Amino acid sequence: MTAILEARGLVVDRSRRRVLRGVDLALQPGEGLALVGPNAAGKSTLVRALAGLLPPARGEVLLEGRPLASWTRSGLAQRVALVAAEDEAPDRIAVEDRVALGRYPHRGALAPFTSEDRGAVARALRQTEIEHLARRSLGTLSAGERQLALLARGLAQEPSVLLLDEPATHLDVRHQLHLFRVLDEVRARGVAVLAVIHDLPQAAAWAERLALLAEGRIAADGLPAEVLESEAAERAFGVAIRGVSVDGGPDRLWRFEERGGAVGGAP
Repeated sequence: MTAILEARGLVVDRSRRRVLRGVDLALQPGEGLALVGPNAAGKSTLVRALAGLLPPARGEVLLEGRPLASWTRSGLAQRVALVAAEDEAPDRIAVEDRVALGRYPHRGALAPFTSEDRGAVARALRQTEIEHLARRSLGTLSAGERQLALLARGLAQEPSVLLLDEPATHLDVRHQLHLFRVLDEVRARGVAVLAVIHDLPQAAAWAERLALLAEGRIAADGLPAEVLESEAAERAFGVAIRGVSVDGGPDRLWRFEERGGAVGGAP
């Protein structure tokens, strides 16, 4: 199967510092990929480069087999949606209007809203369970509610590729579970989903594939258990990660060990 989004030898500099040092990564339609790595590994930089927001110093990103530079801004935005870690929209804008911004790539800034646009916004609000917040301003929301509004904007965009930078950070447990159910629904429609996830057990529970970014490169890429238990992960995080099967099934209890013994565990 041809990758819908692919980085080839991607090198990116930020503030005169080399952050990505030759990243190779491919994402297939309908795939759920969790991008993990230690702090300052360059995960957010990679996501922004994949979205076309950061130009590469070397290498390239391909969308549907074409370099990002060959796409028009609107053509790229119709296919790739980025849900950033923080929403930088003005506090005074209403949730519904923020979500509606996801329709601009399909209609332009001055074209009137169509029934198709209104339907996409309504579906996104319903999927994220924030219909009751539609007329609230962003400034009145909690951090978690605001994050859901940002996700809804990405869903309203109806992309082929959905990129998320730590989407569960501000969410409580119930909303985290709902978030990953929504992402699975999106994937079932053939949308490729790449999510930066800080919580390693959470990443392993959701994703069918993990990519470990360390020192500006993809250090491991494969099944979640294989990546987390690899020597590359131990070097990257400075701890040994061990998965223990729960009742002989596929679920695992993850243990994190350093010198002196186990320091924590999570399902």
